Amino acid sequence: MTSTEPAPPRLLSPRYWPSWIGIGVIWLIARLPYRLLFWLGRGLGLLTALLPGERRHVAQRNLEICLPQLTPSARATLLRASLADLGLMLVEFALAWMGSDRALARVPCAIEGLEHLDACREKGKGVLLVGAHFSHLELCARLVSQRMRIAGMYRVMDDPVFERCVLRARLHYAEAMFTKDELRASVRYLRRRGTLWYAPDQDMRGKDSVFVPFFGVSAATITATHHLARLSGAAVIPFFHRRRHDGRGYVLRLEAPMADFPGGDVVADTARVNLLIQRMVDEAPDQYLWVHKRFKSRPPGEKALY
Repeated sequence: MTSTEPAPPRLLSPRYWPSWIGIGVIWLIARLPYRLLFWLGRGLGLLTALLPGERRHVAQRNLEICLPQLTPSARATLLRASLADLGLMLVEFALAWMGSDRALARVPCAIEGLEHLDACREKGKGVLLVGAHFSHLELCARLVSQRMRIAGMYRVMDDPVFERCVLRARLHYAEAMFTKDELRASVRYLRRRGTLWYAPDQDMRGKDSVFVPFFGVSAATITATHHLARLSGAAVIPFFHRRRHDGRGYVLRLEAPMADFPGGDVVADTARVNLLIQRMVDEAPDQYLWVHKRFKSRPPGEKALY
């Protein structure tokens, strides 16, 4: 699909007009200055923190499961902060998808550890950037793309209008986008010394998952990190990112490649990836997407956690 390709006639039917209006609203939001966007997100966050519903229950349950050492009062404070962070996520997605290159260049951003990426490229290796599902993941992926050429892995959206528009937007700054089923294409890209970003911390309920600990509790975790590294020979570099609480932008950090990865045991490697993601969450727990049912799948014989 190219940027000049017109929308298929079926997507112009009245049933999709609400979706096109939504895209228009996102485009308008992305035109706002970053500081104004930040305060708009804070305002939306005050509303999302008050809303009842299933996602609030899921986030509360995840915090109970993952952080039992916290007092009930501390978990309640973290719950409110994480739900409020969803308001910022909405405007950050708008900026990531529809913001101009000039607008992105004005977003304060510090990137650390680029020397690790350069060292891998000097060795002729592809790089698998492993991140996690934080509220600002999409925006940070675009911010890092200003300093390096990257591709991404994503889940196809249910709404065809949003799928079309968001994919076009992503391809403006990414070299390529691969679905979770395009393993071979992803491997070929990595073998060509590409840099591929993805986050393996959601319960995908697929056959290529194993149960390994996440904050000490068994969680179904995809094994793609092991397989992509094994098949492509790519280095696996941890990609940390967090938003500054004072609204002064973002801090992105690339760490040294994971040593002796992949190993010979896919389960052990996948457990290492979960430990890595735990470290990421520990650095910015209020910005992690606790609203996802991370423990939706259970090992045989274990009761449901939600």
